[in-house]
Amino acid sequence: MTDTDAQARADTSPIREQGLAAVARSENRLRDFAIRLTRNRLTVAGGIILALVVVAALSARVISPYDPLAQDALHLFAPPTRAHWMGTDDLGRDILSRVIWGSRASLYVGAISVTIAVLCGVSLGLIAGYYGGWIDSVTARLLDIIFAFPTILLALGIVGMLGPSLNNTMIAIGIVNTPIYARLARATTLSVKRREFVEAATVAGASDIRLLRRHILPNIMAPLIIQTSLSLSLAILTEASLSFLGLGTQPPSPSWGTMVNTGQRLIELSPWPAVFPGIAIAVTVLGFNLVGDGLRDALDPRLRR
Repeated sequence: MTDTDAQARADTSPIREQGLAAVARSENRLRDFAIRLTRNRLTVAGGIILALVVVAALSARVISPYDPLAQDALHLFAPPTRAHWMGTDDLGRDILSRVIWGSRASLYVGAISVTIAVLCGVSLGLIAGYYGGWIDSVTARLLDIIFAFPTILLALGIVGMLGPSLNNTMIAIGIVNTPIYARLARATTLSVKRREFVEAATVAGASDIRLLRRHILPNIMAPLIIQTSLSLSLAILTEASLSFLGLGTQPPSPSWGTMVNTGQRLIELSPWPAVFPGIAIAVTVLGFNLVGDGLRDALDPRLRR
């Protein structure tokens, strides 16, 4: 080894050591977060519920015992039996199969609508909180206008204008959830942009885009992650409500809200078509709320024990 090689290795060794130390700190933080998250039994229970719902939705073609659209005129309003674990509805369709396939619609609408809300809301909140001035004032007033309407009424109005369909339902739910993320991102951005590391990056000549992307956004992610888990449950409830009113998923496609609507009209003949999809909605929303509470406890340093 020449003297030049030895000198180069000596010069890069501190950088390598700093990189290894940073990786070790990141791994330790991730390990501590996992320990705090799994310490809460309710959070674990919520995670198991969501895992089962996701697996059922992804493997609906495999685990569904019947075609969710297949009708059996000989078994109308059949009670739960070994052949039909959750019974059948007014057209003889297997309720278990329709509940499994309905999970796809609920999760799909929840994921897409919340993604729309996150992208639009966080972008608005970052820009308003970082630049301030008239941009912040105009954004705040627009958010106040949207917040003035009840969530379900605003979603009803949007779907009513666009027309009843699954895609329009996702757009409506995304719009009504956007102000939540915008206000949260704005508030946290106002706090983070005054921190020393942001001021140091500004003095170093970092551009606005780099400041927002590399320094501010990563430091406001914790409350956004918590809000996302809670918004997913709200999105599923809103989708079920719109489908219940006939403005969401259209028959004969299986949807929990549509199934509850159909079942409640004939509940005197058989309660099963309304009870089981209602239970599916309640259990799934409970799972998201339990996970959201666990994420809040694990990410909020003020709640750590």
